Amino acid sequence: MAGRLAGKIAVVAGAGQTPGETVGNGRSIALLFAREGAAVLCADRDEARAAETAALIVGEGGSAVALQADISKPAGAAALTAAALQRWERLDILVNNVGIGGGGDGPAHALEEAAFDRILAVNLKGMWLTIKAALPVMRKQGGGAIVNISSLAGIAGGHQMAYEISKAGVNRMTASVAQANASKGVRCNAVAPGLMNTPMAVEGIAAATGQSVAEVRAARDKRVPLGGKMGSAWDTANAALFLASDESRFITGIVLPVDGGLSSRIA
Repeated sequence: MAGRLAGKIAVVAGAGQTPGETVGNGRSIALLFAREGAAVLCADRDEARAAETAALIVGEGGSAVALQADISKPAGAAALTAAALQRWERLDILVNNVGIGGGGDGPAHALEEAAFDRILAVNLKGMWLTIKAALPVMRKQGGGAIVNISSLAGIAGGHQMAYEISKAGVNRMTASVAQANASKGVRCNAVAPGLMNTPMAVEGIAAATGQSVAEVRAARDKRVPLGGKMGSAWDTANAALFLASDESRFITGIVLPVDGGLSSRIA
C-alpha cells in the first residue's frame, strides 16, 4: 500500500543517527515516511546528521529539509513546529525520537545526579516541550498524530534507572496527551522498541563495555524470543508509520511493544 502518508507534513525529532553499521530509528522513520508520501522535517541536535538524512530522502525523490535544534531547550523544541509552519503552513505528524542514556546512569546506588538530570531533561522534558509546541497547531487544524518513541525499559530493567524512569514517564505522558486532546482530533501513541540492532544500542554498548560489536549483537540476539534475533530500526519505523497514518485513526493512548515477544515473557 503506497502513499499511506500522501500529502502529510511530518516532523521527526532525532532524525539523525549515531554512526554505525546499521540504520537508526530516527533515520529509518524519516526515510519510510518520505517514501510513503510525507514531506519531512528532519530535526536533530547534530546539524550534519540531520542534513544527511534529508539528503538521502531528496536523493530518493522525496521532500525533506533539515533543521538543527536542541529539543531540551524550549526555543529549540518550538523551532520544529515553527519551521514546519513556515515551509508548509501545517503540521500533521510529530515523531519524538530523541533519546539519550549512559554517561553516569546506573542502578539507584550508582546513578549520578548529573546523569539523572541530563537524561530526564532530554528524554522526558524535551519530549513534552516538542508536544507542547505542536499541540496548538494540531488542535486548531482539528487533527494530528503524535508518535513517541519509548522503550521496553519503561517497564523493565534495573541497571539504567534514569533511562528507565524517563521512558516510563514517556508512556504516562503519551496517555495523558491522548486523553487531553482526543476531543480535538489529535491522537498520541507510543512505540516501545525492545532489543534492536541500531548503532546507538549496539555500537554504544560495545564502546561502553569494551566488547566487540559482534559480541554485543550475539548476546542481545540470544535474549529475543521471536527467532532469537534482534529487530531492526525498520521494525520501529513500520510501527511508527501505522500509528502516524490514518489506518490507526481510532487508536490513541497506546504503547505498542515492538520487541519480538520480550515483554510478554515471564521467565
